[in-house]
Amino acid sequence: MAVTIILDAGHGGYDNGASYNGRREKDDTLRVALAVGEKLENAGYNVLYTRTTDRYDSPFEKAQIANRSGADYFISFHRNSGATPNTYNGTQALVYETGTEAERLGRSINDQLVKFGFKDLGVVERPGLVVLRRTQMPAVLMELGFINHDGDNQMFDQRFNEMVDAIVTGVEQAVPLTRPSGKYGVQVGLYRYESNAEYMREQLESQGYLASIRREGPYYAVIAGREDSLEDAMNLQNRLRQDGYDTLVVNME
Repeated sequence: MAVTIILDAGHGGYDNGASYNGRREKDDTLRVALAVGEKLENAGYNVLYTRTTDRYDSPFEKAQIANRSGADYFISFHRNSGATPNTYNGTQALVYETGTEAERLGRSINDQLVKFGFKDLGVVERPGLVVLRRTQMPAVLMELGFINHDGDNQMFDQRFNEMVDAIVTGVEQAVPLTRPSGKYGVQVGLYRYESNAEYMREQLESQGYLASIRREGPYYAVIAGREDSLEDAMNLQNRLRQDGYDTLVVNME
């Protein structure tokens, strides 16, 4: 089964993001997201978008769009901005937490952008960012140079296709084209309110379980694991029961 990546063009609609000499961040991010998405699709990935037009959704809504999509990875594109024009420049990857799959993806993309020509500002934890905190899959926010730095803008405009290729290469080196077919999970809760389901998911992850939320009609199901066999799912169920959870093995397909 092909991996699904959801791409987020930062800002949109009435939210222009940063601006500089008439240039708007929301326009740059949409242009990048669509171009990267096309090349990832050509490479064999499933690609979804939080927006493909000049539309506004709040960061929380963007995280929800991603969660409902069932995507395996989330990449948000932005442009940085400094207090004084032409003072700061470079590319940076933001993640909720280092030492994670998200960091590995962010570092891979960032390294390719540095090879492309941007200054390296590294991979940085930003747990306060909603699109990183509320997404249920590995999530990265890429700052593609500074919108108020003429050198970064020159690279962005004059070598746009090379920059897009660098991003795609970074994704390809970090994300396998196909994912394991894991068919079974263990349901540990069914909630009417998503906030309650999110609390349970975080509790499971704090105990070392892989956990996700799946919409089941008007309810939110919290699922632990993604196992390849029924036997593995039942072993997981036994561990969860020992930890005090009420469980039900479910088919994830």
